[in-house]
Amino acid sequence: MASLLALLSSGFWGSADYHAGNLSKKFPALAVLAVTQAIGFLTGITLVVISHSWQATALGSHGYLISGILAGLFGYVGLISLYSGLATGRMGVVSPISSLGALIPLAYAIVVRGDHLSTILTIGVVIALLGGFLASGPEFSQGVPLRPLLFALSAAFFFGAALVCMAIGSRSSALMTMTTMRATTCVIGIGLFLRYRHIGGLGRAQLPLLMYIGIADFAANLLLGVATTKGLVSLAMVLGSLYPVVTALLAYLFLHERLHRLQYVGVIFAVAGVSIISAAS
Repeated sequence: MASLLALLSSGFWGSADYHAGNLSKKFPALAVLAVTQAIGFLTGITLVVISHSWQATALGSHGYLISGILAGLFGYVGLISLYSGLATGRMGVVSPISSLGALIPLAYAIVVRGDHLSTILTIGVVIALLGGFLASGPEFSQGVPLRPLLFALSAAFFFGAALVCMAIGSRSSALMTMTTMRATTCVIGIGLFLRYRHIGGLGRAQLPLLMYIGIADFAANLLLGVATTKGLVSLAMVLGSLYPVVTALLAYLFLHERLHRLQYVGVIFAVAGVSIISAAS
């Protein structure tokens, strides 16, 4: 069950990134981010009201509130770092490095939570992580400029830290953790709107796509949070980090973007890694 939820999380994340990336080619990325985060927040509030999840423990070492706020802040800084890196460097450099943020929650799960992986599971994890990295289309042949490299490393760190906070908060309530995340980023978005007084030209025509991105992104976070409570946190985080594979495949199918040889290898590795993990689990 945990593996399936984590893989579904990757599917939602990958498709949300694909559509958000396309929309950001026509509208400011921060505007797309702010609106979709607000939609995610409304989605969370709706689910909380329906499920009465507000009764979960908010404070204390096992509460969701602090973890949710930190996850929201870390995730937002990670996105700003990613967008800044993509704006100053090549996607083939920035995107693969930022995807390595999955190593942080993996280390947390093994060192702090005490997850123990068998030899066969370890092999599957390594192959899957390598597949996700290669599927991002790494291009290091022309060197790695320092500025985009630092932005990419910053994105990886803050994305990883956000995932750790998500896992911690989910022990109390995955839904309340993700809703707190979106409340935090929504406050930031409102602050940006009050400063700039516009939403980058987004209108009714873009609303259906914005709603999908916001709901899919929230669903991805929620499914991954639940997955961390149903099985090994390490495996959930690895499987949940395979979203670059989904994004690359969608771009290939619908935008007819040419995949590099390494990306084909990455897709094969990711599928092989998932198969090994599923069989060994």
